[in-house]
Amino acid sequence: MTQALRYLALIFLGLGVQLSEVVYAQAPYPNTGVKLTVPFAAGGVPDTTARLLAQKLQDRIGQAVVVENRAGGNGAVAVAFITSQPADGSTLLVTDSTLLTVSPLFISQLPYDPQKDLVPIAALARAPLFLAVSADTPVKTLQEFINYAKAHPNELNYGSAGVGSTHQLTMEAMKSALGLKITHIPYRGTGQAVPALLGGHIQVLWAAYPSLKAGVESGRIRLLANNGSGRSPLLPELPPLADIIPGFDLVTPIGLYGRHDMPEALVHRISSDASAIMKNPDMEAPLAALGMEPAPGDSATFKKMIQLEIEAMTKIVESAGLRQKQ
Repeated sequence: MTQALRYLALIFLGLGVQLSEVVYAQAPYPNTGVKLTVPFAAGGVPDTTARLLAQKLQDRIGQAVVVENRAGGNGAVAVAFITSQPADGSTLLVTDSTLLTVSPLFISQLPYDPQKDLVPIAALARAPLFLAVSADTPVKTLQEFINYAKAHPNELNYGSAGVGSTHQLTMEAMKSALGLKITHIPYRGTGQAVPALLGGHIQVLWAAYPSLKAGVESGRIRLLANNGSGRSPLLPELPPLADIIPGFDLVTPIGLYGRHDMPEALVHRISSDASAIMKNPDMEAPLAALGMEPAPGDSATFKKMIQLEIEAMTKIVESAGLRQKQ
């Protein structure tokens, strides 16, 4: 520690500030710029979040921050790339948490260890799912849907973005908690599931708002609830499923990750910058337009969120009897 830094530390300590916070604030970014790697194709929620963050982070640190898409292998391509790069903060990962919480439950030979290869740096945003029914379905509220499903066991079909998707797991958790009998029909993404809802092939599904917006505005789809613990700022008129199932919250966080052996001071510095950016009110509108909401959290908070999600998803998969380790 330089003499100047020691002097500053003494001043801050006199003001009740921890020395570690001073050191964290001095942790430098690499002078080569920062690359935000996204494990999916351009245009999705993690990609869009990464691009919003990149613009603001570049302004904040005065260095180039670019986004690179490395899709493939259920995220394995991107994780392999991250772990092959220096642990200096020059290459980071932006993804939803399913890479760490759901993929290990369904894929037996992941080429990465989500608990050991990556360090959660900061939570950025959340993309809630909404319970959508066809307008032809004779229900207008969440409670009416629950009553109808109980009165018509095995008569309703629900769609999802595929086996192991948060769309499926949200419905399976709801079915288990409420004793509902609804048949699952998996599709290859919401791009197929939503048209199936509009065409009457299924009666209900959970999906993100952007996928449902056109159907809602045309009056062909009715929304009943969200899968979070509280009302979503996106559609505050809708209740959370937690109103019926206390403690329910399966909104997947989008977050920032680094190589597992990044210096703690650098993790703290990047976490602080990312959280400050996501807390800025000017992030709300562009995220809302994409069906997301800001959800900043530091590294410690983010780690706890992921652990809770791992426990919740594992319980859902086991209780629903879903096939694991394919």
